[in-house]
Amino acid sequence: MKITLRLRTTVTLMIGLIVAIVLLIVYIMFGVKFSEQARKTLEDKALTVARTVAGTPVVIEGLTGKGDSGRIQAYASRVSAVNHVQFVVVIDMEGIRHSHPDPDRIGKHFTGGDETEALRGQEKTSIAKGSLGYSVRAFSPVFGTDGEQIGAVAVGIPLGSVQSAVKQNQWIMYTGILVGGLTGIAGAVMLAWKIKRMIFGMEPGEIAKVLEERSAMLQSTKEGILAVDRESRITLMNMEANRLMGSVGLTQDPLHQKVGQIWPFLQMDRVLADGQPLQDIEVEQNGITLLVNIVPVKVKGKIEGAIATFRDKTEVSLLIERLSGISLYAEALRAQTHEFKNRLHVIMGLTTMRQYERLEEYLTDLVQNSHTEADAVVKQVKDPVMVGFLLGKLSRIREAGAQLLMAADGGLPEPDQREVSREMVTIVGNLLDNALEAVSGVDDKTITLGFKYEDGGLTLKVRDNGRGIAKEAGERMFDQGYSTKGRDRGIGLYLVKRSVGKLGGSIRWESMPEEGTEFTVLLPYMAKV
Repeated sequence: MKITLRLRTTVTLMIGLIVAIVLLIVYIMFGVKFSEQARKTLEDKALTVARTVAGTPVVIEGLTGKGDSGRIQAYASRVSAVNHVQFVVVIDMEGIRHSHPDPDRIGKHFTGGDETEALRGQEKTSIAKGSLGYSVRAFSPVFGTDGEQIGAVAVGIPLGSVQSAVKQNQWIMYTGILVGGLTGIAGAVMLAWKIKRMIFGMEPGEIAKVLEERSAMLQSTKEGILAVDRESRITLMNMEANRLMGSVGLTQDPLHQKVGQIWPFLQMDRVLADGQPLQDIEVEQNGITLLVNIVPVKVKGKIEGAIATFRDKTEVSLLIERLSGISLYAEALRAQTHEFKNRLHVIMGLTTMRQYERLEEYLTDLVQNSHTEADAVVKQVKDPVMVGFLLGKLSRIREAGAQLLMAADGGLPEPDQREVSREMVTIVGNLLDNALEAVSGVDDKTITLGFKYEDGGLTLKVRDNGRGIAKEAGERMFDQGYSTKGRDRGIGLYLVKRSVGKLGGSIRWESMPEEGTEFTVLLPYMAKV
């Protein structure tokens, strides 16, 4: 069975183990250091005592015979007691003791074999076994008044004293290790708690799962997503963003580069500077239009970066056109239904009044007019998409009390590309809607639609007998969002201009006050063979 430790436990154990290893190394290093230091301290103490005794007149006179040599034993005993050393032994050049803690050993040869160098005039420290057992010894030569060596002094400290001093120092080290260990454990617990808070109480496995899910969501998103930090350096980019950027000619690796240096058209530096989001801005690059949204990323009220989402405007436009087409068809059906109900009411009324002759005349006129309008459309327009669209428009125009006339000279063949049909629906539909609004204030509402195809070119004309367009309004009527008819308007003519531009054509207009307006669209147009 696999045991999985929680993050807090894992961090605590790992840091605790590291602290334990460090403290063990410290213990070994300082244990050796303390042992050496304790031994060195006792050696220095013994050597100091030996030097002092070697320079005492009592010892010098006793060894040279100028004084009583028996006084050396009494003096050495006092020095040994005062300095808490094991022994103070004075020897002559023959190695014969003149003092010793055991009076019976006075007059006998010094044991241990480490006095040789001292009898040669050199100070020395050593650890050796003598008559009193193992001890730390210090030797200092004794010189007479004439400068000639006359003996040596040996001072010994029991080896047990050295070990006691080491143990005394070790307690200090043990206390430090204990305090350091407890501090390390407390720090490990606090660090684990802090890390847990920073990752919102989640375990590493949970974090990995969330990251995988977020990455999958990010990469599967249809929109391109790009994120930058507060320094405007790119930190994240999904596959769709990479594809779109490649399509506009930017192929270098963007990560960790400043977005303003490689893609200034995204305007992310502006959002980082003022903190204001940019919504639905259109950016053109290398013939491709991107629809971009940029929002700042704020943490505790401070801007920490920005995120941009963008999509190919062509795809968005295609979706809008599909939705617009459905809306137009639904509106046409509604108009036809309403018109059909009105006609049914007329038929029912005439039937109730038994006006059969009048009913026959009404039905004849109705069928003839319907056939005339439909025949005019079918005769001139060969594109099935446009035919269906115009037949739907006829019902709406009739419902508004207006009349749509088809120009007799010309026609519209079916295009060789389906994309052209979609753009033509946008152009004709919005021009007819604009004309229908223009004639709303006149009595005889007439709209004329004409197509003329020749030599790979198409001329489209839409004319109304409305009140005309003022010069000031005409200069801006193709701008997105501009309208003299209220808010949330100004889209139709903008879409017309955009579709005309996509097809590589041009548009012009003429208007006379109280006489009407005529729009002329010139397009390159390839008919289907």
